[in-house]
Amino acid sequence: MCKVRFWKGNTDGARFISLIFGTNLTDVEITGDNGTIDGQGEVWWQKFKKGRLNYTRPYLIEIMYSENIQISNLTLVNSPSWNVHPIYSCNVLVQSITILAPVTSPNTDGINPDSCTNTRIEDCYIVSGDDCIAVKSGWDEYGIAFRMPTKQLVIRRLTCISPFSAVIALGSEMSGGIQDERTEDIVSINSESGVRIKTAVGRGGFVKDIYVRGMTMKTMKWAFWMTGNYGSHADNGYDPNALPVIQNINYHDMVAENVTMAAELEGIPGDPFTGICISNVMITVELH
Repeated sequence: MCKVRFWKGNTDGARFISLIFGTNLTDVEITGDNGTIDGQGEVWWQKFKKGRLNYTRPYLIEIMYSENIQISNLTLVNSPSWNVHPIYSCNVLVQSITILAPVTSPNTDGINPDSCTNTRIEDCYIVSGDDCIAVKSGWDEYGIAFRMPTKQLVIRRLTCISPFSAVIALGSEMSGGIQDERTEDIVSINSESGVRIKTAVGRGGFVKDIYVRGMTMKTMKWAFWMTGNYGSHADNGYDPNALPVIQNINYHDMVAENVTMAAELEGIPGDPFTGICISNVMITVELH
C-alpha cells in the first residue's frame, strides 16, 4: 500500500522545472523502443561552472507524489543535472535504461530514488559525472520533520562507470531514513568508490539493513567508503545534536581489482557505526 504525504517546504531553493515532470499521478509509464531523450546539458554545465545560473539546473525526468511508475527502455543523454528522480512515490520500476553523460559533467547523477517505497532499479547501464545511483530521503531538519524514508529498494544487474564518484551512494541527504536496501549483481568499472555511505552530524535519520552481494569492481579508488563528515547543510537551522544511526550494513561475495585503497571507513565520534559485516570479499590493491 502506498501512502503519499505532501510537503510544502523547499530546501533546495528555486529550480528550473524538469524536462519530463509529473505529480500526483497513478499508473505512469515512460517508455520507448530504446528511444533517446537528449537533455542538451552542455549549455547548462557551462553556465553552472561560470556561476551564471540564478536557479538550480533542471532534472531530465522527475515524478513526485505518485504511485505505480515505470520508466523503461530509454536512453538518456546529457542531462543538465540528475537524470531520473522519483520522489515521495511508491511502486517504482526503473528498468533497461541507458544513461550517458561525460564523466566530467557536474552533478549528472544517474538514478536518485528519494523518499520512495518499493522501488526496483534493474538492468541499466550508467556512465555519470556523479553518483550512478544516489539514495536519498530529505536534508537535515526538513527530512527529519517530514519522516518519509526510502525503503524496500532493490538494485540489481547494473553496469556503472563514474570515475569521480560512487556507483551506489546512500546519502548524503538521508535525514528521513534509508532502510531495507538490497543490491546484487553489479559491475563497476573505473569508478571512485563501489558503495559509499555519506552522512554527517546534523543529519539525524538512519541508514540500516543494507545488503550488497555479487559486486564486481574493476579499477577503483576505494571499494568501500563510509564517511560521517559529509558536512554540507541545507541552511543554518540544522540541529547539531541530530546524529545519524548507521547499522546493519552487509557486504558479501564481492571482487575488486586494481584498487588504490580497499576501504575508508570513518564514523562519528560518540556516534559509532555498528553492525558492519564484510565477508567473502577479495580485493587486489594496485601497487605504486
